[in-house]
Amino acid sequence: MSNGNNIRQAWNALRVTLQNDFRFYDIKEIVGLAGLDLASIAHLEQKAEGGASKGQLITGIDRGLNGLNEESARRFIAIVAEEVLRRSPDSRQALEDNLSRLGWSLSGNAVIPIEILDISTLPELPSQSQGDLTKASQRLRDGDLSGAISAICGAVDAATSSIYISSCLGDPMKVSFQERCKSALEKRGLLPKMEQHLRELGWDDGDISLFRKNFQGALNQGAYIMQTLRSRMGDVHGTKPILKPLVFDCLKWAELMLRALKEV
Repeated sequence: MSNGNNIRQAWNALRVTLQNDFRFYDIKEIVGLAGLDLASIAHLEQKAEGGASKGQLITGIDRGLNGLNEESARRFIAIVAEEVLRRSPDSRQALEDNLSRLGWSLSGNAVIPIEILDISTLPELPSQSQGDLTKASQRLRDGDLSGAISAICGAVDAATSSIYISSCLGDPMKVSFQERCKSALEKRGLLPKMEQHLRELGWDDGDISLFRKNFQGALNQGAYIMQTLRSRMGDVHGTKPILKPLVFDCLKWAELMLRALKEV
């Protein structure tokens, strides 16, 4: 997974919103709540004459942010975004527009790189899974690999369990994750619908059969990958960076699985 979208790029969008939509001391309060050392900007005061401007305050915050390590910067920006949206919901559209230009998006009040999760795809996925998928993206963004895997599998659990209950397939917790995915996919009837669409496009039966076999196998293998990572990630505790691309791939497998499980 590429790390080209540095977390500080998101700050470039947030700082515009802070400067345009918030008063001087509100900005100080927000960045203080987000963990910035206010002593570093204590000399910046707003006065009737000769005081600091909001632009100078933001520049002071820039310097403070540059002194934070990557983990502290991620936490700072996440909290600033939450506070901005909580205090000024009307700022959301402009903030979303500015973030998207830099490769970031808003899911709820979370700032997430588009390369991890394109929130425009969420309506294409089961509604009961969207929260866990967003949570997984946040955890992956923040380096919590084990937590990301748990949330990824939780998103698929929510969709498959809903199908099990609505279709009276029994207790979903009494079968393996992989078997639950397989049964839910069969019940949803995706593959017969896909075959029909391909036939309408002029595919012959031999090509359709081969495509179906491989597509079904790919979904089954994706379920195995998620199941295995869930059972084996307990010892990782987010400390093995080499696994981050694998967890990112797992998230994409989950998106594919959830799209297949979405009722149409």
